[in-house]
Order: sequence, then structure tokens, then C-alpha cells
Amino acid sequence: MSQIVNYKVYGEQNKDAIYILHGVFGMLDNWHYTAKYLSEKYRVITFDARNHGKSFHDSDCSYNAMAGDLKSLMDFHKDDNAIVIGHSMGGKTSLIFSELYPNSLRQLIVIDIAPKAYPAGHLEFIKAFQSIDFTQLNSRKEADEAFAPYAPIAPIRQFLLKNIESRSEGGYQLKINIDALAKQYRAIIGGINLTGKFQGNMNLIKGEKSGYIKTEDEITLSELYNNVDFYSVPKAGHWVHADNPEYFLNLLSKILL
Repeated sequence: MSQIVNYKVYGEQNKDAIYILHGVFGMLDNWHYTAKYLSEKYRVITFDARNHGKSFHDSDCSYNAMAGDLKSLMDFHKDDNAIVIGHSMGGKTSLIFSELYPNSLRQLIVIDIAPKAYPAGHLEFIKAFQSIDFTQLNSRKEADEAFAPYAPIAPIRQFLLKNIESRSEGGYQLKINIDALAKQYRAIIGGINLTGKFQGNMNLIKGEKSGYIKTEDEITLSELYNNVDFYSVPKAGHWVHADNPEYFLNLLSKILL
């Protein structure tokens, strides 16, 4: 059996399942608030993607491999015909999942990502993770100061620094497998090939202030999928669920099957 990623379950066992996939440099905790809210009506499973959080490390960071991890987790929980929600990298993973296992989900919700290639916007973060000697830092404040030249925006820096943890012998260490992520980074931000095998219900949610989804991206997806609907969350950038959580959760409540 394939290795099982680190996961967390919200809600009662007899409820319909929702699986939530986070983005690059993220982890399952990023979706705690959303998962807790949805668990009133669903059983929600959040998980750390391979090479992230507390999940296993592997040299393979491909979307096929990450989609396979989702299938293994669903099989482990004996779930089929589930709802899948994916943000950013997790959105691309969920799209590939819908290609490889179209009969294993009944609804796909993709958040602020298109199946195209994107500019390399994380190179400074990768450089920071690879350059800073976290073992020599004595506090989170020192880690924040060391990271600041690479990520000057404080909220982004705080998000990224969730990827370090204390060592018993002092200092910090990385939770993410930065070398594997750096090696396959171009593939992570690259385009993915879709044929439209999944013909169930699909929803794409974008942030009003985010530039990740263009009109031409919506046209591309409309040509591939018969049952795709598009939504925009006002006053939100790429981090839709964090920028306008109330609107985002109300929208999910309306579109979830």
C-alpha cells in the first residue's frame, strides 16, 4: 500500500466526505477554520501534501504523484464519490486527480488557479529556505529577521515560517523537503494537460483582487468541462479563504452538493 499522508478529520464518520488540498509551502492547518465550519454538515479531511508539514518526504513532487496520494488517502478512509476542494497547487493536483480518477469524486472546487503555467514567484522564498542556517537561530524573532530580506511582507513571512519547527538540541529545522520542491518547482508552477474526463459538477472560485484567473482561463475550462461554474470573492486576493472568510464560506455553503 502507498504511504499515507499526514491528515486530520473533522466531523462525524457517517457524513459525506470533503477533502481539502492546500498550496505550495502550505499545510493542513491553513484550512482549519474552513474545515471546522464545513464539519457541521460534512466529514472534512485536510492533509499535508507530500514534502509538506508532517507528511513523508519523497523526491517525486509531480502532480500525478500528489493525485495518487489523494487516491490512497480516500481508499484508506473507504471514500468514493467525494467532494474535493483544492487551492493553488492543491487546485492543480485536484484537476489532475479528476483526470486520473474521474469516478472517485462527484464535485470539484478549484480555488484561484488555472491549469496554465505561472511566473516563478517563489524563488526568493526557496533561496531563503536553502540559505538560512535555521539550526543557529535561537528564537522565532531571529528566524523572522533572517527571513525578512527574502519576504518583506510580514503576513507572507509568517505563513512561510510555519514550515520550521524547534529541534530538541536547539535551533530550528525545516518541515518541508525544500530540495525536492526546489528541484521540481518549475513543474509545480508549470501548465498541466487536461482532457476533460471529469464531467461532474465543477466550480472555480477566484479572488477579485487576484490575477491568477483570467477571462481566457475561464473560456479554456468552459470548453473542456460541461458543468463548470465560476465565482469571484470580493475583497480577496489569492488567499481567498483568508482574505474574505465570511463571504467564502457562505459561497461554499451555497454551491456544495
